[in-house]
Amino acid sequence: MTEANRARMQTQIRRLLRPRSVAIVGASTDPRSVGAILLGNLLQLGYPGEIHLVSRSRSEIDGRRCVPTIDELPAGVDAIALVVPETAMADSIAACARRQAGGVIALAAGFAEMGEDGRTKQQKLAAAAHEGNIALLGPNCIGMVNYRDRVALTFNQVDTLYPGERPGVAVIAQSGAMTGIVSNALAAQGLSLTLLVSTGNEAVTRLEDYFEFLIEDAQTQVIVLFVEQVREPRRFIELAARAREKNKPVVMLHPGRTERARESGMSHTGALAGNYAAMRALLAREAVVLVDSLDEMFDVIPMLARWPAGTAKGTSVITNSGGIRSFTLDFCDSLGLDFAPIDATTRETLRSMLPAYASADNPLDLTTAGFAQPNIASTTCEVMLRDPNVGSVIVSLIAGAPKSQIIKAEGMLPLMTGTDKPIAFVMLGDRSALTREFHDIMEKSGMPWFRSVDRAMRAMALLTRYGRTLQSTEQTVLKLSPGLPRITGKGTLAEYEGKRHLAAAGIRVPAGDLAKTKAAAGAIAAAIGYPVVLKAQAAALAHKTDAGGVALNITGPQALEDAWERMHADIARARPGLKLEGVLVEKMSAPGIEMILGARRDPDWGVVLMAGLGGIWTEALNDVRILAPDLDEDAIIGELRRLKGAGVLAGARGGAALDLGAIANCALILAAMMRATPELQEIDINPLVVRPEGEGVDALDALLVLER
Repeated sequence: MTEANRARMQTQIRRLLRPRSVAIVGASTDPRSVGAILLGNLLQLGYPGEIHLVSRSRSEIDGRRCVPTIDELPAGVDAIALVVPETAMADSIAACARRQAGGVIALAAGFAEMGEDGRTKQQKLAAAAHEGNIALLGPNCIGMVNYRDRVALTFNQVDTLYPGERPGVAVIAQSGAMTGIVSNALAAQGLSLTLLVSTGNEAVTRLEDYFEFLIEDAQTQVIVLFVEQVREPRRFIELAARAREKNKPVVMLHPGRTERARESGMSHTGALAGNYAAMRALLAREAVVLVDSLDEMFDVIPMLARWPAGTAKGTSVITNSGGIRSFTLDFCDSLGLDFAPIDATTRETLRSMLPAYASADNPLDLTTAGFAQPNIASTTCEVMLRDPNVGSVIVSLIAGAPKSQIIKAEGMLPLMTGTDKPIAFVMLGDRSALTREFHDIMEKSGMPWFRSVDRAMRAMALLTRYGRTLQSTEQTVLKLSPGLPRITGKGTLAEYEGKRHLAAAGIRVPAGDLAKTKAAAGAIAAAIGYPVVLKAQAAALAHKTDAGGVALNITGPQALEDAWERMHADIARARPGLKLEGVLVEKMSAPGIEMILGARRDPDWGVVLMAGLGGIWTEALNDVRILAPDLDEDAIIGELRRLKGAGVLAGARGGAALDLGAIANCALILAAMMRATPELQEIDINPLVVRPEGEGVDALDALLVLER
């Protein structure tokens, strides 16, 4: 879609989502019918605009005039909901176009989600909508609700208005049921909802279109996305970056980590699956808060609604349970949520407030101080908030007696409402009863609170990761490798060619050269010194070892001659007719820790990097990190430390710490190579042997693939 067409579509989407006039095609007096529910929702919310009804069987409904056909509607209705069977949908959309409607909601199912025949039917809908400049929502959707403008064109019954005064939360979901689930959960937490959109099969307008609308919507502070398929990945990344620049948090739940989940999403919406790992890496870089569960979504959204900038510093935990203190130490580590180092002033102030046997530390156990000082949790929280090292506070308390609950709530609320540092307030006890007065105080405040310290910590970890990404994106100025030559060629390059390009870019490879003859191999070996390695070279021989194309630890001239003859004989048997370009003769490398490092140009999402433990660990543990290509050295090192086998890199069992900076620099070079040559599709270094800190890395094998 061209920019001009996209701008026209946004105009029509604004008409659809903020209509001055609406029409229901298929209006009915049967209270169980979709048409009746749509009208009831509009009246329940007090929609102030014009309402038009189309009914073949009724001339009026509840005193409202009905016309028998769409063609008899007034021209220029902004939003029309079609309650018609799928067989009548295309003709109905064409009729809406004749009446110059802005947007149409196609509620019926039976299209692309049903297979090939359904896709053909859906294409007819799309053609009719495009021809008539109609913003078509659906089909196979439940519609939309705009709470601020009191518009409810959905067959989910809507009986509550959440107007609010501050910018609120908007939800876009490709699953209609998820729209209701998420919005109900958020409303129950007292959040102000602005817009709910169920996009369904996305025959014309897509989730990206409504995402773009919400980025510019002043009424919306937090955007929530439930995504089964991203249809326009590059545009999606651009929109995420725009939301980040506007300091508008985006929370996204995208099932698809497993093959079965991806297949489920495809069958639900009739879309194709994309590269899930690449998506997560690139969207996380744009500060999209990627959650792995509904619980995480429900927990982090209220925190972002209250503290939309997140936090970049470590957290502090205050509790009146020694057991909870110990638990948080373990759990924070697994979440990557670090404890802030409190300063001397904070420590001294806390000592003066606590019993002598209490430790003024972070996490902080209040011990029994609460018996003598009922407000000790809030007063110590206030001290922690003043500490410049502390970015957030988690206050996790045993609820206690009814009076104690009220004291704790009334002590915490002024802090929560008066600070820019996020606070997670936890009243432990899961489903154990809290007083109605406590609930009333918290609900009236609109402040987020928890019954589970686990969930509070997960939410704070997400909030902290978000804040740090915002900060790193603002501060990062990439030092791009200058003057990298454009790589020429087509298809897969032989190893020796790939290594020449790596060496030219600044990545160390073993000393050696390509030999066309046995004599040349001997001369190269003599020049670089034994022991050496022989590797057969041909673009079509990616798996050299399987064909007998690798000989290791050759210690002298006679061993080299024998290996040469044996290698050529083995390859002739394994790959008859294969013509070698030569044999790569290299210095035998000293042992080290093997890693795998690579870059790939994903056809949908663009360039991503990959780093992980090499050798058998690559497949056995799947221990890899997928990285955005514009991370700086510190961020790449941080990702390396999140590998399952990161202990090996840190120097396990008394070994020397490895050169993480050299790995990161190598990754930066790969990213620069991908930028310099748009035709370059893939770079794979396996193994990359990593030496102790200060000794660098060596690329022992390399695969470069260009467009054919």
